[in-house]
Amino acid sequence: MNRVVVTGLGALTPIGNSLHEFWENAIKGKQGAAPITKFDASKFKCQFACELKDFNLNEHFNRKEIKQYDLFTLYALHAVKDALSKGKINLDTLNKNRIGVIWGSGNGGIKTFQDQVTEFNQGEGVPRFNPYFIPRILVDIASGVISIKYGLRGINYTSVSACASSTTAIIEAFNHIKWGKADMIICGGSEAAITESTIGGFSSLKALSTKNDSSETASRPFDVERDGFVMGEGAGAIILESYEHAVKRDAEIYAEVVGGGQAADAYHLTGTHPKGEGAVLGMEEAIREAKITPDDVDYINMHATSTPMGDISELIAVERVFGKRKDLFLSGTKSMTGHLLGAAGAIESILTILSVKNNIIPPTVNSQNIEPDFKDLFSFPLQKGYPKTIHYAMSNTFGFGGHIASVLFKKFED
Repeated sequence: MNRVVVTGLGALTPIGNSLHEFWENAIKGKQGAAPITKFDASKFKCQFACELKDFNLNEHFNRKEIKQYDLFTLYALHAVKDALSKGKINLDTLNKNRIGVIWGSGNGGIKTFQDQVTEFNQGEGVPRFNPYFIPRILVDIASGVISIKYGLRGINYTSVSACASSTTAIIEAFNHIKWGKADMIICGGSEAAITESTIGGFSSLKALSTKNDSSETASRPFDVERDGFVMGEGAGAIILESYEHAVKRDAEIYAEVVGGGQAADAYHLTGTHPKGEGAVLGMEEAIREAKITPDDVDYINMHATSTPMGDISELIAVERVFGKRKDLFLSGTKSMTGHLLGAAGAIESILTILSVKNNIIPPTVNSQNIEPDFKDLFSFPLQKGYPKTIHYAMSNTFGFGGHIASVLFKKFED
C-alpha cells in the first residue's frame, strides 16, 4: 500500500478568498456571518448567512466561463487554482493519465435550477431554458470541468453524501492512491447554496438559526444557547499524492493521510443518532486504519453545526470513542465559516491539516457556555487559535441520510 500525503491546499471561504487569508483569519477567530445580500431575505425566518466577501467573478473568470458554469463550479476552479499555486505544482510536467479528480457537492447548481425554473413559470410556460441549463446543474460537472481544464485523464467522479460529500471525496482519493490506481488526485468540494430555495427549505426544517438580531454570533457550537446552523458558501481543494511521487518531484508536504472511516447512522432522514452510533463507527474505523489508539489523537475538528441535537450526539460519540480526555482538543470552526454543506468537510480538513503542520488549533468562536455535561471532559479552545503540538488530528462530517465520514491526518515524517 502506498503512503498518501497532502501536497496542495486551496480555499475560497466566507473568511478568506485564498488559503493564506483563510488560515490567518481562522486562527484569529474571525467570523463570516452577516445579513444576506444575494436576495431580499426580509420575509424569511433566517435573514443571514456566511457569504463570500469581496469576490468579484469578473476578476477571476472570463465571460465564457461565467456563462457556462454555475457558481459552485466557478468556486471549485478558484480553489483548485489556489491549491496548485500554493503547492507549486506544474501539471504539464506530470503524467496526466495518472492524475484524477474526485469532487464533492451536495446541491450542485441549485442556483441555476431555481432561476431557470422560476423564469419558466413567470414566462407563461414558454420553454426558453438556457442551453447550458443541464450541464450547469449537474452535481458531477465541477469534477468534469476541473479535469477538462487541466487535461487530467485519471479517475474522475463526484461523491454525493449530503454534508459529508467532500470528506467522502477525500477518503475516496486517499483509497485510490493507496491502492496504486493514481499518483495524484485533486479532491475537495464546493457549494453555492445561499438561495431563496435553500434558505427557505432549511428554515422549514427548523435547521437554521433565527438569531437575526445577533447574526454575527449566531453560530455557536456546543453552546447551551445554540439554535441552528448558519449557511455558508465556497470551496476547498486538497491535492493528495503518493509519497513516492511527491518525493520524486521534491514537493512540499503538509501532512500525511493515514485513515478514513465511513459509516451510517441508519436512524433518521435528517437527524443524527442520539447516541452517535454511526459517528462512533466512522471514528473507530479511521483510527483502526491508521493503526493507532484513540489516545494518540490530539485534536478533532468537529462536525458541530450548532444545532441543538446534532452537537450533543457528536459529543456523546466522541466520549464513547475517546473517554474523558482533557488533553483532547475539540473545535467547531463552522462558528466562523458557517456550514458549507457539501464543501464543509473540505475546508474543515484544510484547517485540520494546517493545525497539524503549524501546531495551532483553530478555535470555536461565539460560544460562551459549553454544554455542562461535556465542558470538563475535553478542552475547547475558544475565540482564538490555541498553540499545541499536534501529531494526529481528525475531521468529522455528517450528512442528511445518516452519512458519516471521518478522516485522520498525521504530522509528516520523512
